Amino acid sequence: MKMGTVETDILEIAFHEYGAPDGWPCILNHGFPYDVHAYAETAPILAEAGARVIVPYLRGYGPTRFLSADTLRSGEQAALGADLLALMDALGIERAVIGGYDWGGRASCIVAALWPERVEALVSGNSYNIQNIARSGEPVAAEKEASHWYQYYFHSERGRRGLIENRRDITRFLWRTWSPSWQFDDPTFERSAAAFDNPDFVDVVTHSYRHRYDLVAGDPAVAPIEACIAKQPNITVPAITIDAKGSGLSTDTSHHAKKFTGPHEHRNFENIGHNLSQQDPKGWARAVLDARAMATG
Repeated sequence: MKMGTVETDILEIAFHEYGAPDGWPCILNHGFPYDVHAYAETAPILAEAGARVIVPYLRGYGPTRFLSADTLRSGEQAALGADLLALMDALGIERAVIGGYDWGGRASCIVAALWPERVEALVSGNSYNIQNIARSGEPVAAEKEASHWYQYYFHSERGRRGLIENRRDITRFLWRTWSPSWQFDDPTFERSAAAFDNPDFVDVVTHSYRHRYDLVAGDPAVAPIEACIAKQPNITVPAITIDAKGSGLSTDTSHHAKKFTGPHEHRNFENIGHNLSQQDPKGWARAVLDARAMATG
C-alpha cells in the first residue's frame, strides 16, 4: 500500500493505493463513521487479482482537505458523488469498478446512476443507497426511528457540541451497536478514529444529517446533481448489492431490486454488521470480483 493525494477543483483528496498502476481500476469508498482502513484487508486481495485499488478518505476525514475556506462544508449526497467523479477525472481513470457502503455506497450509487459510462460494475452495501429527500419527513416504524437517534441528535446544537467534545465516545458507541458481533480492539478503533480529527469532520457530518432531512440548504455548486438524483434514477450497470444481516440498524433492502435494471444479484452477509468490508473482507472482495465478472462476461 502507498499513500497518494490528488487535487480536484474543491479538495485535496488523500487515498490509499494498492496494486500495480496498470491494474484494472477499482475504487472503494468508506462510510460514516469509518475510514480507509475499512478496506485494509479487502484491497490486497483485489490487488492480487490484478486490480489497482484506490481507497479515498471522504471529505471531512483524515488528510483530505478543502482547498478554500469559503467552500461550504457540505456532506450532502450530491457532493459525495461529485467528489468521486472528480477523483476519477484527476487520476485519469475513465472507467472503474466502484463500491462502498453507507456514505461511500451512496457516492458510488450516484455515479453509477448518473454517469454509467464511467462505471464497469458496482458493489453497494444496503443496495439503492440514494436518499429520497422529498420523503424524508415520513415517519417509519418505532424500531427504525430509534436506531436513527444519532441523526436526530446531529440536527441539534447539542448534538453538534457532542460531536465536537465526545466524537470518539459517540463513534465507538456506533461501531459497537451497529456491529454487535464484531470484537474490535482499541488499536483497530483508534487507527480509524484518527481520521475523525479532520478539522472539517463535524461540519461535514452535521451538514450531511441535516441536509438529508431537508433542514439546511445544500451547496449550489452541486444543485444540478441533487436535481437529477431527486428523480431517483435507476442503476443500469452490473451490480451486486449486499445486506448486513447482523447489523444493529436492522436493514433489509432486497426490495430495492427494481431500481437495478441491469445485471443484478443481491447477497446477505450473515452475522456481519454495518461495517461490511472490514468485518468480512473476503466476502466483500468476492463481491467485487464477481461484479466485474458479471460486467466482462
